Amino acid sequence: MKNIWNSWLKEAVILFCGIYTVTTILNSILYLAQGIVHDPNGNWHELTRAAIVLIGVLAYELAMHLPIKNTLLKAGAVYAITMPLVLFTVWLSGFADPLSPGACTDITINYTGLFLLVSLIAVITKKRRKKI
Repeated sequence: MKNIWNSWLKEAVILFCGIYTVTTILNSILYLAQGIVHDPNGNWHELTRAAIVLIGVLAYELAMHLPIKNTLLKAGAVYAITMPLVLFTVWLSGFADPLSPGACTDITINYTGLFLLVSLIAVITKKRRKKI
């Protein structure tokens, strides 16, 4: 268990806690800036956000540890695994709280956009490291 903790689990837990905390604080700041004191989405929204962040951390860990050398192929494989998980999570959350009409479209755009941004940053970082 110690090997698993040191090899990837510790990093995943730290990433999850950090990303979830930052997204929750940003969400709260945006609501307060609009004059909304209480989160209208409630606790189910928080749990769904936690699940989506967990899937995002899973995507990162997959990208770091999948034994695929081709970066584009690796990114495609990670996206093909995690995007259905994201959509399934949103669909499941609809049983607890009604989904907005554009919920699946919104999460697809947001997850894909963030996935592409993180992938682009990873490619740029990898190329810079090769130059040094």
